[in-house]
Amino acid sequence: MTSSHREANFYAVIPAGGVGSRLWPLSRADAPKFLHDLTGSGRSLLVETWDRLEPIAGDNIVVVCGKSHAKAIAHELPMLAADNTVLEPSPKDSTAAIVLAAAILVRRNPDAIIGSFAADHVIDDQRRFITAVNEAIATASAGFIVTIGIRPTSPSTAFGYIESGEALDVTGARRAHRVVRFVEKPSLDKATEYVEGDTHLWNAGMFIAKASVLLEELRANRPDVAGPIDEIADAWNTPERSAVLERVWPTIPKVAIDYSIAEPAAEHGRLAVIPGDFQWDDVGDFASLARLHTNGRANVLATLGENTRVLNQGSSGVVVSHTKRLISLIGVKDIVVVDTPDALLVTTAAHAQRVKDIVEQIRQSGDDALL
Repeated sequence: MTSSHREANFYAVIPAGGVGSRLWPLSRADAPKFLHDLTGSGRSLLVETWDRLEPIAGDNIVVVCGKSHAKAIAHELPMLAADNTVLEPSPKDSTAAIVLAAAILVRRNPDAIIGSFAADHVIDDQRRFITAVNEAIATASAGFIVTIGIRPTSPSTAFGYIESGEALDVTGARRAHRVVRFVEKPSLDKATEYVEGDTHLWNAGMFIAKASVLLEELRANRPDVAGPIDEIADAWNTPERSAVLERVWPTIPKVAIDYSIAEPAAEHGRLAVIPGDFQWDDVGDFASLARLHTNGRANVLATLGENTRVLNQGSSGVVVSHTKRLISLIGVKDIVVVDTPDALLVTTAAHAQRVKDIVEQIRQSGDDALL
């Protein structure tokens, strides 16, 4: 397959959930990460994701989101068909979101192949991305559940890793390998070992498979999730949808797709990986945001925001401002400043992961208006 070819049975699924609490106070419950322009392109991460997938999937793009974000998503994606919007009554983690879309789509098209791609990741090099997805589609057509792993550029301890094994003989997917196992976020020493080797890739949470195969694996591993999903999907195009969704959805356990499908599939020998040779970042915290805009260069201060006003003397890091306030920085290194009308965050790149702890403190204090 080439980048100009669209597989008629391929459907891209965009789970648009999660708040991105490590990006507080920029990312909030009513304005999550995927609705922000974090790259300076003038487009939200959600729109960038759509634009990246449209050449492969055409109009076959489904967005799964919470009811509270439906209006904002419709504004961002006016081209999104109403019957390709799947609204979750409440967050249930990635398994429910992705597999509900798969269950709905397989009832429309028994030959459907779905690919799940997060709404809030940043990917450069469209050509290489499309090549990897096309290889994943070819591998999925052969009956595998497929993930796209990213070649690590540093010994990151912020990502999980995928250990690849033997090469697979799949037409149209010369780089397909069987997955040996998933590895949780490792220590620095172990991550360094992985980077120096040639068998470990970052887990970017991209999964491609025949919808029927995905559902089959879930039914085998987690019937407690598969049963309610099937019941909802059976009622989806009937007048009973709302009643069934309201009754059944709360009974679905929260579980990530890595645990419900991917890891068991690896144990069963039916999980494959395609290496992604493109730049990828999940922009998981302000340290990653700073790296994104400084390209890893030292002594650079990146500024984001339409009206950002910064005076800088010998400082580096990132400033994000949604106010007209003048921000002055003198001699501070790897600083993170996020200025919004009702909250100010000041930290360093080294402590960026701890922003989530602040969010939890605010939640416990009951000041939900700040979240």
